[in-house]
Amino acid sequence: MAEVRQTDRQIGPAQPRVSGAQMIVAALREEGIDTVWGYPGGAVLPLYDALQPCKEITHILVRHEQAAVHAADGYARATGQVGVALVTSGPGVTNAVTGIATAYFDSIPLVVIAGNVPTDAIGTDAFQECDTVGITRSIVKHNFLVLDIAQLAATLKKAFHIARTGRPGPVVVDVPKDIQLALAPFCYPESVPMRPSRTHVGGHAGQILRAAQALAGACRPCILVGGGAVAAQSEGVIAQLAELVDAPVANTLMALGAFPGTDRRCVGMPGMHGTLEANMAMQHCDVLIAIGARLDDRVIGNTRDFHDPARTIIHIDIDPATIDKRVKVDLPIVGDAYSVLRNLLQTLRAGRLERADRAAWWAQIEAWRARRCLAFTQDDAVIKPQYVIEQLWAVTGGDAYVCSDVGQHQMWAAQLYAFDKPRRWINSGGLGTMGVGLPYAMGVKRAFPDADVVTVTGDGSIQMCIQELSTCKQYGLGVKIVSLNNGYLGMVKQLQHVHYGDRYSGSYMDALPDFAALARAYGHVGMRIERPSEVEPALHEAMSMKDRTVFMDFVTDPTANVWPMVPAGSGLAQMLLDSGDIGA
Repeated sequence: MAEVRQTDRQIGPAQPRVSGAQMIVAALREEGIDTVWGYPGGAVLPLYDALQPCKEITHILVRHEQAAVHAADGYARATGQVGVALVTSGPGVTNAVTGIATAYFDSIPLVVIAGNVPTDAIGTDAFQECDTVGITRSIVKHNFLVLDIAQLAATLKKAFHIARTGRPGPVVVDVPKDIQLALAPFCYPESVPMRPSRTHVGGHAGQILRAAQALAGACRPCILVGGGAVAAQSEGVIAQLAELVDAPVANTLMALGAFPGTDRRCVGMPGMHGTLEANMAMQHCDVLIAIGARLDDRVIGNTRDFHDPARTIIHIDIDPATIDKRVKVDLPIVGDAYSVLRNLLQTLRAGRLERADRAAWWAQIEAWRARRCLAFTQDDAVIKPQYVIEQLWAVTGGDAYVCSDVGQHQMWAAQLYAFDKPRRWINSGGLGTMGVGLPYAMGVKRAFPDADVVTVTGDGSIQMCIQELSTCKQYGLGVKIVSLNNGYLGMVKQLQHVHYGDRYSGSYMDALPDFAALARAYGHVGMRIERPSEVEPALHEAMSMKDRTVFMDFVTDPTANVWPMVPAGSGLAQMLLDSGDIGA
């Protein structure tokens, strides 16, 4: 946290005096912000008053502060730009905490502006006061408490710079009410002095040469693409690397679409619910290059098992703290993924390094792929949730923005909707936040009003932020909601099945609303789909209503589980398939 206090900086007398609230609005305009998601309250009303006459910025009134941050987050994930949320003090800030943490764990650029009680009331337990800086300290890239109107403009400039540069992340700017009301000259700086980064953006040349040699000589290379590769806009150079090295590519949950899901070299998503071919390729390769991936427990399973058999691990990341955090690597390369990969490609081509024979490796991968670990059977009796996702992909041509909540539906969508473009898959990875799907879709639809934007959710997740159906109605955000309704907290139920002897404590939902009727009550189109034969027609009908929000409540098989699965504490080669067999 940085407290910003009085300085001796002088501002020319010719500059007009404006309020702190007007400064914030002017700063948002200077940063090119066209949308702010928020919810008003007493401590932030001066800013709302200043925002009201501004024609360049649209304020979207959500129904809960958590949704404001999620919507700004979804906007940022889809566009790559900084999302902005505005909340009041006390409960406004605490309601926003989950959204801030969600963005932090997935490295999403946000600026969250919070009102606070006047400076002379800070620390007195005033009405709707809380320690915003203390509460958010561990879940932000940085935060500020502004205690001097003279430093407000520079603080805002720093906030946006910090949010979008290096490893992106959320920044909170806490502005007391009296600072919003205070008058001072305003000049928004073109730049601000910041401590320079020691990161060599293009990577260390010697390490890049060693990585090129390792990849060229590998008999069993594998490329792992993480969310950092999406942030670095490196999909083009990743495709070139995959072709040049002729290696299988696995996209983590946060990177789906960074390498095309329909490309023959794509082996799917790795990890806890990854494909057999992705997990086996990662486990049995002799050289693994991880690009912008955290190598967390959901991706690699048991760390001890992951190092057996031994292999050469190359790890590229903009954040040096991520490298060696969970997995000991052989060739760390700190830098921007796009720049490092571009230099790596130049080194591979210029060195004319002889490529090892990979025929046997690809034969093994195709043998794993032939086991069709994601296969399921759809009969005439009950809708399989996987079938809904397959039909959604077919109806949308694989080109929709898919905003997922968290649970079994999330994993089925990740497994079966083949994304060929980055930033089309919007979901909470690191924090695993239920309720994000609908606000995410609102953010994406605001950014791309002509695109097909679909929320894939479950009967549990959707109820976390279902009040945002009201926001969709007020602002004409025509999103499509695909609810895979099985009457359970499905992922909890599956874990209770695998680890707790089918003791289903607290995982069933026996008082569900009529979601179709509820959607209609909010002024939207509501559908309830109960038979397999109705799935494709319902999706076609819903997608044809371009300007309407449509809630499709698919009544799905309550016994369906997400397979394959790597049980907690197990290695990637110890996957449970649908039959219960070990995948290795």
